[in-house]
Amino acid sequence: MNLDKRVSALALSLGADYYGVADLSSARDFIRSQGGERVAHYPRAIAIGMVLQDSIVNLLPDKDTTGAILYRHIAYDVVNLFLDQIALRVANSVQKEGYSVFSVPASKRTDDEHICGVFSQKLAAHLAGLGWIGKSCLLVTPDHGSRVRWVTILTDAPITPTGSAMESRCGTCTACVDICPEQAFTGRSFSEDEPREARFNAAVCDEYFKEMERSRGVAVCGLCLYICPYGRKTGSGKKE
Repeated sequence: MNLDKRVSALALSLGADYYGVADLSSARDFIRSQGGERVAHYPRAIAIGMVLQDSIVNLLPDKDTTGAILYRHIAYDVVNLFLDQIALRVANSVQKEGYSVFSVPASKRTDDEHICGVFSQKLAAHLAGLGWIGKSCLLVTPDHGSRVRWVTILTDAPITPTGSAMESRCGTCTACVDICPEQAFTGRSFSEDEPREARFNAAVCDEYFKEMERSRGVAVCGLCLYICPYGRKTGSGKKE
């Protein structure tokens, strides 16, 4: 079994729902601007995703504290930890083959000024052909919408990219824009030539979360993730 098959088989055997490999060469400048040379020199990224439980995601519109606590624990804390563990196992296996790896923690902010992590998880999944970046600035998959969390392993291993950037399928849909309680989205479609600020006011969203933390002790929104039609439907019906 070659390296590509060994790595993908390991990730899937550990519980990953999505696996892809991205060629990062087209995004080198953006990656460097966000995380510096420590991450920008890696030529490829392994994107690993886990689908969130629909029953937990569907609690989000209720604005119920108990539901918020359950969502935060199961769909955020537990899933992120599990993804980090999968990434650790996969990264270690690639390193044992003699290649360099850099595991990017799932949903971990490292820059409070710009409100971002050291590397964009959705960028890796997008360039690996697993989905597109929607008007919510989330990665949207064709079969589960944005109801997926991601972790990334940067590497110089000679593994083959699984795809290329997927074209947006959002069309005229503005569900995520309309449901946002803080009107943080402009409704513009993703363009690699535009900064995130053209589509999303991250500071407004961040302040909303801080206020929820102060007022009720748990900060959960996720309505843009919940409402995406690609996540809510299965076939001709809905998951709910």
